[in-house]
Amino acid sequence: MKPNDVDVNYNDNLLDHIQANLDRFEWRTHEKKGLTGAAVAVTIVAAQGVSDVEGLSAEASRAGDAAMILTRRSSRLRKHAGQWALPGGQMEAGESPEDTVLRELAEEVGLALDADRIIGRLDDYNTRSGFSIKPVVVWGGADVSLTANPDEVASIHLIPLAEFMRADAPILQSIPESEKQVLMMPVGSTCIAAPTAAIIYQFREVAMLGNEKRVAHYEQPTFAWR
Repeated sequence: MKPNDVDVNYNDNLLDHIQANLDRFEWRTHEKKGLTGAAVAVTIVAAQGVSDVEGLSAEASRAGDAAMILTRRSSRLRKHAGQWALPGGQMEAGESPEDTVLRELAEEVGLALDADRIIGRLDDYNTRSGFSIKPVVVWGGADVSLTANPDEVASIHLIPLAEFMRADAPILQSIPESEKQVLMMPVGSTCIAAPTAAIIYQFREVAMLGNEKRVAHYEQPTFAWR
């Protein structure tokens, strides 16, 4: 399947399409001693009109199309302040990744969902900053009301799935600090970097296009190493 072949309208057909692809996918854990467990929510909702991301056209963000919830992290945070992120955080004692993302969605963006909205998992992604991220895919809703928690989130953005299907994605860059290539996903006239970009790219390839694509080997830019 090619990126342009996917219908990105937010409806039951898209849910069934994503669910079937995730059900076929055998996601992998990448547990590593010394890393802290974390989970993030790849949450699909209906777009609500023109996005406020620079360079993102009105055509790319039509109301009713499917979109993904992303945030800009608060400048108050000790780690990764100001960076693009998926809602999520460190797993608390006794929590599953699914428990964590439901709690973090409510805490960070005010979206309270039941466990039946969870539709699958993607591969773990280990970060240079010491976390083992476990992505959980969530079907968020057609008419959501989101409120940013100012202690954690500077802004909330609904990025149309169509934007992640662009022909120029992903962008791979070589850096002198690593033998691995850094993965970036273009959005509007800016870019999202791994680890968030790697998770988005795997969602695109696995959930949207039905490909068995692995991303754990992609590098992060040096600003994300700390």
